[in-house]
Amino acid sequence: MKSLFGKVACTALALTFAGEALATDWNVSVWGKRRAFTEHVEKLAELVEQKSGGSFKLNISYGGLSKNKENLDGISIGAFEMAQFCAGYHRDKNPSLTVAELPFLGVSTLQQERELSQALYKHPAVVKDLARWNATLLMPSPMPQYNVVGVGETPKELSGFKGMSVRATGGIGEAMKALGAIPTSMSATEVRQAMDSGVVTGVTFAQHAHMAFGTLENAKWWTSNLNPGTINCPIVVNTDALNSLSDKEKEILLGSVEESLDHYINNYENKTMKKWGPELETRGIETITYSDEAIADLKKAVAGPAAQQWIEENKAKGLPAQELYDFFTGMIK
Repeated sequence: MKSLFGKVACTALALTFAGEALATDWNVSVWGKRRAFTEHVEKLAELVEQKSGGSFKLNISYGGLSKNKENLDGISIGAFEMAQFCAGYHRDKNPSLTVAELPFLGVSTLQQERELSQALYKHPAVVKDLARWNATLLMPSPMPQYNVVGVGETPKELSGFKGMSVRATGGIGEAMKALGAIPTSMSATEVRQAMDSGVVTGVTFAQHAHMAFGTLENAKWWTSNLNPGTINCPIVVNTDALNSLSDKEKEILLGSVEESLDHYINNYENKTMKKWGPELETRGIETITYSDEAIADLKKAVAGPAAQQWIEENKAKGLPAQELYDFFTGMIK
């Protein structure tokens, strides 16, 4: 009887190991804390586990796997299977994506941002660019136009930005430079300390990030309609890991993307944005609105030269830069 029990125990143990072998666990590297910016990743994890009956899981880590500026590197070596990153953090590593970060492109809604990014991610030049990192683009993180929250003297006119140190990346930095500001590139997690210590006076972010990373704590003002652009922050997967999935797992993962993005946009528009106005009012933060003429003049001075510079620089790197620019801006028009 004892022998039989031993055989049963061994069989049960073997089945347990077999079950574990069949399970698929992916590690996902993001940063900060759960917020509007990561809601599509959270929803994707929920859907994947639900649809797979728990046999496929996405384990989301907020800063525990990698620094945000090193997520693409981690994907390239298979340190984790999925990650979020922002193209503006390392423009040389993903130059094709930075076309979406050019200033004053005229993108007006999160849904438009979503559709533009999804189309861009399928462009052969972009696919090839990310393939250098063994990365496959999965979905975007649509964000509204950035605006500036700041301390110190309020820039009532655009000329008030002259000499101001402002956290701004990518094309947004070019717009700030045109105003005479001094753009400084840093990751979101570094911003609060830089603002508190006086390293920067202003910070460009989308609304969710201003709330999530503490820039409103000591802020005196914010710009409601500068709208210089946004940054492109995709979710990518390690290509080898994606290819190793079973057909069913791949179908579950890819088939959950649209629902995850629907959830993301709904959450941003109906929760995050509804908190923004009351948050400013409660803290007594002054809202600055510039004239249409001033914004139009700024756009005219910045957009064309920045685009031309981007085309020339990336053409020299071997990218079909003009084609990418025409492709992306053509969809906006």
